[in-house]
Amino acid sequence: MRGDRVRGEFERFVAGQADELLRVGYLLVGDLAEAEDLVQECFLRVARRWPRVRGMDHPGAYARRILVNLALDGSKRRSRWRDELASRDGQRPEGYAGEVAASDAGVANSELIAALAALPPRQRAVLVLRYFEDLSEAQVAVVLDCSVGTVKSTASRALARLRQTLDEYPPPARKDEQGAVPRIRS
Repeated sequence: MRGDRVRGEFERFVAGQADELLRVGYLLVGDLAEAEDLVQECFLRVARRWPRVRGMDHPGAYARRILVNLALDGSKRRSRWRDELASRDGQRPEGYAGEVAASDAGVANSELIAALAALPPRQRAVLVLRYFEDLSEAQVAVVLDCSVGTVKSTASRALARLRQTLDEYPPPARKDEQGAVPRIRS
C-alpha cells in the first residue's frame, strides 16, 4: 500500500514537471528529441532518489538542477546543433524556421532560439534559468554551483553576445493581406 502511494506521488510529480523541464531542456540543447531524452534521464535519476527527494522543500528545483547538469555535461558532444542553427555570415540557416509558424512572432522566436544556440553552453544555461525560468541570480548560482558574481558577469556577457547575434539577422519579410511577401521596387 505504501509503495503505491509513493509511486503515485512520483507520477504526479512527473506530470507536474514534465512540460517545464522539457521547455528548459529544449532551450538548453536546441533539439526537441534530445531535450526529451534529457528529461527522461532526469526523471530516472530523480526516481532513483525519490524517497529522499519527495521530502525536499522544492523537488522541482532539484530536478531542474539535474537537467541543467545533464545538458552541460553533454554539451561537448552536442556542439553540432549549435553549428547547424548559427550562421557565420548572418544569413538564416537552411530550414531555419522549421516548425515555427510564419508569423513575425514565430520568426522572432526562431531567431531567438538560433541566437541562444550560438552561445556557449554555460552562458545559455544562465540566460535560460535567469530570464526564461525567472530564477533570481542567487537561485541560478545554486543550480550552476557558482557564485552570484559569476552569474551576473556570465549573464552580462551572454546578453551582449545575444544582442550582437540577433542584430546580425536580417529583418523578417513582411507579408500583405493575401500572405504574399511584397516586392521592393527600385
